[in-house]
Amino acid sequence: MPALMLKLLWSSLLIVFSLQVVAQTNQRDSLRAIRKPTSVRIGTDLIAIGKTIAQQPLQSWEISADVDLGRYYPILELGKWSREAELTNGLYNNEGQYFRVGVDINFLLKDPDKNMVFIGMRYGRAQYSERVAYAVTPELFPALQLTSSNPNAAAGWVELTSGLRVKVWSGLWMGYTARMKFLPHTKNTPDFDSYDIPGYGLPFKGLYWGFNYQVFWRIPFKKIP
Repeated sequence: MPALMLKLLWSSLLIVFSLQVVAQTNQRDSLRAIRKPTSVRIGTDLIAIGKTIAQQPLQSWEISADVDLGRYYPILELGKWSREAELTNGLYNNEGQYFRVGVDINFLLKDPDKNMVFIGMRYGRAQYSERVAYAVTPELFPALQLTSSNPNAAAGWVELTSGLRVKVWSGLWMGYTARMKFLPHTKNTPDFDSYDIPGYGLPFKGLYWGFNYQVFWRIPFKKIP
């Protein structure tokens, strides 16, 4: 129950914060046409790197790139993921790669440093293999070790995002992305329902929450005379 209350509180805070930002934004700016691209930012998730260095059961890395079109920032995120989890009577592991594609909408359009407070949306897609090894103890017989696998599993999902990007120095940026993930769907999983989806998490939990703390480097495009 406390976990559910925390999720509902976090969801409410995201919605209230987003509505406040929208209300404070000049309406003419919100209708401004998309500009020509001025830069690209390339970054990575520091939390994923930290978990990999600490040799957690989850090993992953993720890179992302977004393009500055004024208010709109199309974004592509690519990652690789492997996980091992102990079950009641066995061991589960998976490995695969994923991508997310979407757009962020910046509500600080007039900021000369191009800092961002944004909301956005993503569609995610994963390709992975998964395997579970478990023990069965029939009556009057020794324990049996069995395995099941989905070697060519695939999954998709949708995300709503909210976050912050702040210029730290020159082309260096830092920020975070909070994710509300939902509508997971899988295919090519004949042996068992997927326990864990790379880039998503545990699909049987319904709404799933994610958080990235990111560092970026901004590369400006040359102006054409």
